Amino acid sequence: MDRGQSSENGDDIGPVALVKWRRKLANRFQYYLGRAAPHMLRRWLLTLGVATLYIGRVLYIQGFYVVSYGLATYVLNLLIGFLSPKVDPELEVLDGALSPTKLSDEYKPFERRVPEFKFWYSVTKAFLVSFMMTFISVLDVPVFWPILSSYWIFLLVLTLKRQIVHMFKYKYNPFRTGKPVSLNICISPVYLFGSRNMSISPVCLFDECI
Repeated sequence: MDRGQSSENGDDIGPVALVKWRRKLANRFQYYLGRAAPHMLRRWLLTLGVATLYIGRVLYIQGFYVVSYGLATYVLNLLIGFLSPKVDPELEVLDGALSPTKLSDEYKPFERRVPEFKFWYSVTKAFLVSFMMTFISVLDVPVFWPILSSYWIFLLVLTLKRQIVHMFKYKYNPFRTGKPVSLNICISPVYLFGSRNMSISPVCLFDECI
């Protein structure tokens, strides 16, 4: 009886230890991710190195073009999410809550649909997974790569064009997340023309956001 209980306890120790080890590893991974968050330049340099490693391997073995096409399409989708607002202004206009004129008058901080850190993490993970996939020969599907390249370039141009039109229509800038500062430089005609008897009001030369 005691031997049976001890064997059962021994069997339970293995899964419990594995769960604790996985939880500890996940916590450690999240800790280092949190520490890497403020170092944006170093993070993207690391991603650039991983991308260069993947591209070099694909060019060396001359294959895995389908994997590369899937990777490029996924990165493009992430890029559009990075450039898009969290709440689509077009949906707000359809709901009647906002109009394009109100969007330009009322300032709201730009919130990305895909934040920068999530964008970086997803892109880096995608390149790492794709690099590991290049060691699986079954995934090397023979295909005429110029067709895939041409189609992806067409998809890239069409998607970016639609995104740029959307940005101009609803007047938002995905590369400026802070509040715009109005720069008003007003020069009085007194100092322009050298006469102190002129009753003309000052003229504002600049009224733009920086």
